[in-house]
Amino acid sequence: MANTSYEVGKHPDLPPPVATVGVVGWVRTNLFSSWINALLTVGAIALIVYVTTGIYGWAYLRADFAGESRFDCTSGGACWALIGARFSQFIYGFYPVELRWRVNLAFVLLFVALWPLLFTNAPFRRYTLWFSAAYPIIAYILIMGRFGLEPVETAKFGGMMLTMIIGVTGIAASLPLGILLALGRRSDMLLIRILSVGFIEFIRGVPLITLLFVASTLLNFFLPPGTFFDLLLRVLIMVTLFSAAYLAEVIRGGLQAIPRGQEEAASALGLSYWKSMYLIILPQALKISIPGIVNSFIALFKDTTLVSIIGLLDPIGIGRAALADSKWQGLGPEVYVFVAILFWICTFAMSRYSIYLERKLETGHAS
Repeated sequence: MANTSYEVGKHPDLPPPVATVGVVGWVRTNLFSSWINALLTVGAIALIVYVTTGIYGWAYLRADFAGESRFDCTSGGACWALIGARFSQFIYGFYPVELRWRVNLAFVLLFVALWPLLFTNAPFRRYTLWFSAAYPIIAYILIMGRFGLEPVETAKFGGMMLTMIIGVTGIAASLPLGILLALGRRSDMLLIRILSVGFIEFIRGVPLITLLFVASTLLNFFLPPGTFFDLLLRVLIMVTLFSAAYLAEVIRGGLQAIPRGQEEAASALGLSYWKSMYLIILPQALKISIPGIVNSFIALFKDTTLVSIIGLLDPIGIGRAALADSKWQGLGPEVYVFVAILFWICTFAMSRYSIYLERKLETGHAS
């Protein structure tokens, strides 16, 4: 090739140098582009290896996985015997063992109900959406016990089951309420706008734990004597209202990003306010707001751990109850690492779906 002569402009394209493309090229460009970057890269790798090796040794190599108490853990690492002994409580709380099949069935049906809602190309979507609409009633009957099923008190709810009930209910109920509040805040009707702004600003100015205390204690003072208002239902209402106020601001930001001409064009076509919002404005605003909405959902899901302060036994509440037993005292790291893994799995799945949805709805603009 070196001795071959070519006409001007006829020389074939040669492949780029191996060191500038592929994995080698990426490493050289991003990790070893200068002596400072190389030093930082080597130091970061050394730190990661050191930390990972220590965690792996504590969590697995020197860990004990079985035992009746902390005294059976003698290897010097993590004592996962507590997790094994209380695993069913971490998942179901104190829900009757013989009835846990109902919780399992409701959990499986949750994914069946979510499938047509999360994926527009789901098979038989037109028909499965009817099941999605009926799922809240089905889940309520299964978990609470109605129509021939043995009733179960909400006081026995706990663990991840309780977290899922609060999280899923709060997410599903707060989104439509947040949309209405966002529209109300931008409404031309003065009374609607004042009420929406007042509600949003009040809820956003009060910590969630304060609202939960109000739900658990003070609310009883405003009810007629002898009235029973289930604690879990009160918590669900407060969590929904709290999340809706934050979602309203996220969605309002998306609405403000839509050019005014969109509404004027819809009006020129003869569309009513609600039709223009449903068909034109809201789809665009919600697409813009996806990252903020999912971030609010993740924050809400993690905030469900606050219910342990008012006596509901979520996974952290179950863990604290277990640590109060003298047989398991001192195993706080194992409990909190296990609970953190459970929450990470759920929030990571939510974030990955958010990325999928953003890519699916990305339309792009040709220049």
